[in-house]
Amino acid sequence: MSDAQARLFVIAAPSGAGKTTLVHALVTRHPELRFSISYTTRSKRRNEADGVDYRFVGPDEFVALRNDGALLEYAEVFDNHYGTSRAQVEGHLEAGHHVVLEIDWQGARQVRESMPECVTIFILPPSHDELVRRLRDRRTDSEDIIDRRLRDAVGDMSHWREFDYVVINDDLDKAVADLEAVLAGQGENHATDNRALRHAIAAIVS
Repeated sequence: MSDAQARLFVIAAPSGAGKTTLVHALVTRHPELRFSISYTTRSKRRNEADGVDYRFVGPDEFVALRNDGALLEYAEVFDNHYGTSRAQVEGHLEAGHHVVLEIDWQGARQVRESMPECVTIFILPPSHDELVRRLRDRRTDSEDIIDRRLRDAVGDMSHWREFDYVVINDDLDKAVADLEAVLAGQGENHATDNRALRHAIAAIVS
């Protein structure tokens, strides 16, 4: 997955689409990639580690980072704040490494404004029913939070047209292979202007 020019790949998805699992699998298969670790003000979950999954900070520290211009993008999601370290991303790119950024569509829009040369990829679940199943199987959120995530996911999915590529996460291995194709510059079948892909997306988001 070499390239003369280091690229920033922005991957976004509605909650429950499997974005985090896909990104971790991708980075595991390709250790030459650099994964940007986001700041967040939300509480750490049982299976998460600070500095590995997220950089967990308090609200005051997050505001200071934002006001100092240290964040490439930031957003509020489910009453918590998330942001990307500008220095971390720029440092990896300057060192010649491709960077994978895992954020939401709001953050992706901000990154496109700052770095229009980035490549943006949107992950979709294979169906609404599968999205519901994945959110409930997490067993990390209350029923109220799950219901809210489902409502917001519908709105999130409507933003797929803003992205360069769309990958449908039906099968993990296939979805990772699809991402690899996009990163290698061979993702024509996943480009948002692909007619066959648009037909498949319409069946999911309708």
